[in-house]
Amino acid sequence: MKVLLSGNEAVARGCHESGLHVATAYPGTPSTEILEAIASRYTEIDSEWCPNEKVAFEVAMGASFAGARALTAMKHVGLNVAADPFMSVSLVGAPGGLVVVSADDPGMHSSQNEQDNRLYARFAGYPCLEPSDSQESKDFVGHGLDISVSFDVPVMLRMTTRVCHAQGVVRLGERREYPVKGFQPDPRKFVVLPNHARVQHVWAAERLERLAAFSESSPLNREEPGRRDVGVVTAGISYQYVRETLPEASVFKLGLSYPLPIERIRRFAASVGRLFVVEELEPFIEEQILAAGIPCEGRKWWPRLGEFSPDVVAEGFVRAGVLERGPEPPAPVAVPPRPPVFCPGCPHRGLFVALKKFKALVATDIGCYTLSVYPPIAVGDICVEMGASIGAAVGVAKARGSGKGIVATIGDSTFLHSGMTGLLNAVHDGAGITVIILDNSITAMTGGQHQPGTGKTLSGAAAKPVKLAKICEALGVQRIRVIDPYDLNQTGKVLGEALDSSELSVLITNRPCTLYPPEIRKTILRPPFRVDPDACIGCHTCFKVACPAIGESERRTDKGLSQSRIDPILCTGCSVCSQVCPVQAIVRGPEGSGK
Repeated sequence: MKVLLSGNEAVARGCHESGLHVATAYPGTPSTEILEAIASRYTEIDSEWCPNEKVAFEVAMGASFAGARALTAMKHVGLNVAADPFMSVSLVGAPGGLVVVSADDPGMHSSQNEQDNRLYARFAGYPCLEPSDSQESKDFVGHGLDISVSFDVPVMLRMTTRVCHAQGVVRLGERREYPVKGFQPDPRKFVVLPNHARVQHVWAAERLERLAAFSESSPLNREEPGRRDVGVVTAGISYQYVRETLPEASVFKLGLSYPLPIERIRRFAASVGRLFVVEELEPFIEEQILAAGIPCEGRKWWPRLGEFSPDVVAEGFVRAGVLERGPEPPAPVAVPPRPPVFCPGCPHRGLFVALKKFKALVATDIGCYTLSVYPPIAVGDICVEMGASIGAAVGVAKARGSGKGIVATIGDSTFLHSGMTGLLNAVHDGAGITVIILDNSITAMTGGQHQPGTGKTLSGAAAKPVKLAKICEALGVQRIRVIDPYDLNQTGKVLGEALDSSELSVLITNRPCTLYPPEIRKTILRPPFRVDPDACIGCHTCFKVACPAIGESERRTDKGLSQSRIDPILCTGCSVCSQVCPVQAIVRGPEGSGK
């Protein structure tokens, strides 16, 4: 049977067919749909969202130690969070089988950097598999688990955004069952004391040599003969672009890109006139080939930055003299820019509208609320990585000598992910900053996943929700206030008191996301607003709240200014726009009223 699946859905299917027992993750684009597909389609697998990637890795690691087949998935920067166990478990092994999915994001479609995590695989001594389409995404899960069990090694499955989200035809198979072997006590293996690790490090180095020999004969790496004047070594989605751009070339396709089958590549190179390496991001393959004394060309013709496409790959071959330049494509049609904005009714909007008046220095974090940095709201001065806002705000306070006027904003899921330790440091340090936890009761930016504060697991089962205020109190915070971000007067008053205080303050907003979960949406929607054409003066103050439901009307004022209008379908009735209108021209009305 053949079906159409995205790469992420195909990985989930591969988990099912390969007899996986445990799957863990923290949501992060472009990897999120892997766990969602497992939870919704393959309930025989014990799957869960964990508070962060480090915990997700550790749970999967422990399952593998106990003889279960396990997989953990994360986006590329998530592996930074999990780097500690990722590095150390290489010396321990993975008796039950362990696959680590790293979903890299060339082009930074939804990320703060575009690091190439193949370097992590080499750093830690993991074999690295790189699928180039959905079929391989499914198949490589099974191959990865087999390699993991055979060599007692965790395996990286390196996906990229295009492979994760593009759909392709996948040939399905049946599930293969494997028994959970159970934990076999062996302190010299599982307890990484220095005297144990020294021995295990030698074993891991020898294992890497055996993996290199395996790579030389593995069918995951294959030669596709073609014209002999040009040969290309490539992997992942770049393989598809090479095949589309230069279909007659000889190609050495790498499925197992680390360790490289150097001797096979050496023989391939000797059989072609010029050898090219086409790969996204770092010259990972190219540098190893050059280090082996094999002449090749790569970064000379293709950029080190950004995502590839057939056009990018073709342009490199044109500049290398392999392809002739074709006719110039038509000029792209100009499209008006569409910067991302808060959704209609987003509870974060009111908080930042109120905060903007204070001209505070704001360290923000990773989540929907990061959109506050865009005009017209334009609130947010620092954002580096997940969970950093509180620590960064403390550092600014140290440099200034005072925490007054310094704010850290962080979401509920991000706070539970990696913000709690930052708040503990702020308490211990006596930093007089203001921390705002924007609690919208979901992990919204990645599509509405549950987390420890929502009261539900990935499978939808009930769970005991943690209370953010109690966590803050337990960490030692004394000034804690819960605020309604839809009430601009109350929010502004509490913000003013906190920013004027030299004592650490934590403010927690209390409105849920307007989109997720869907069953909550119907309970928070209120009658929509409309613009009274007899009162609107065309000042467009309401535009400054950046709500997609607000736009220009065809109506004009006596002075010829365009009036505002509110789309009753988009409006959730949050009331923020009505509170900022200087002439009270925005009023509640029946759905569809107003022009």
